[in-house]
Amino acid sequence: MMREYVVAILGATGAVGHRLISELEKAAIPVKQVKLLASKRSAGKKLQFKGQEITVEEAQPESFTGVDLVLSSAGGAVSKKLLPEAVKRGAVCVDNTSAFRMNDDVPLIVPGVNDDQLANHHGIIANPNCSTIQMVAALYPLHVKWGIKQIIVSTYQAVSGAGKAAWDELLRQAQDRLNNQQTEAKILPTASAKKHYPMAFNLLPQIDVFEDDGYTHEEWKMIHETKKILFNDQDSKQIKVTATCVRVPVEIGHGETVYFTLKDQSASAAEIKQEIERTPGLVLQDDPQNQIYPQPLLAAGKKETFVGRIRPDQENPGAFNMWVVADNLLRGAASNTVEIAECLVRDNLVDRKF
Repeated sequence: MMREYVVAILGATGAVGHRLISELEKAAIPVKQVKLLASKRSAGKKLQFKGQEITVEEAQPESFTGVDLVLSSAGGAVSKKLLPEAVKRGAVCVDNTSAFRMNDDVPLIVPGVNDDQLANHHGIIANPNCSTIQMVAALYPLHVKWGIKQIIVSTYQAVSGAGKAAWDELLRQAQDRLNNQQTEAKILPTASAKKHYPMAFNLLPQIDVFEDDGYTHEEWKMIHETKKILFNDQDSKQIKVTATCVRVPVEIGHGETVYFTLKDQSASAAEIKQEIERTPGLVLQDDPQNQIYPQPLLAAGKKETFVGRIRPDQENPGAFNMWVVADNLLRGAASNTVEIAECLVRDNLVDRKF
């Protein structure tokens, strides 16, 4: 008889939570029961799973009794509090926050890149930062074939990555500006900041808080998550990575300019395009003569990572530029989380003793 799983979605009423429900409906996971969990204020809401109405419950430690898999996107503080409780009760958790990403005993996974690391899990698996996911997905086939020794990335990140309140504020500010009215900023660049700036018709070169070295924490995450994913060491010296992360007035879809240097300098732009085109989950959109290139508006609602503008650096042999776009809520969050769960089921790792 086929094994069926009880799956809990923690943070079910949020933007990513809704997408987790949708992705789970389509996943290759035999689902026996779904539990939808959220904060006390969201408890009692009704949501649908495969046409069945399910009442959202308040997330508490005992909520995870009898649960096999937890898909979590409820914020780092909630994850730190509740996921260890879920593990104690026998569940395996895939977390979409930064709470556990840099823990040595927590695999940081992009399926198709390093899902072989799932065999080492101890009950919690981390979903990487959305910006890291799409960049690593695009670069990995090139890394396998030619080796990557350096990455310089600049991101253009959608406001939805900062949460629904920031998204709503962007829309209010845009309407205020169009109506020639005064507008206010309360959330961005980050809620905890001393100063807040308007996002509409603006660019903010700050995502998350600043570290002592002048990098933001978002930039720090991209650097060290990339190293951990590719080399299983967040401080690896086998690759050089640096990042500049910018918030842009786009609703959904992160864009990235990725400059990378290959160890094997024999690669051509045409060969790189071929590798991108043949890699599952990547879509090549690279036809400059016809103005075909990835765009956030076209990527929204899609699970794939879109790659274009691939061209060599004419001044430095073995170096190339590319433009990478993906839906940050779907490819960068819900889809990757559910794909991790599918890998756990496929490899019989849900019931692994740890």
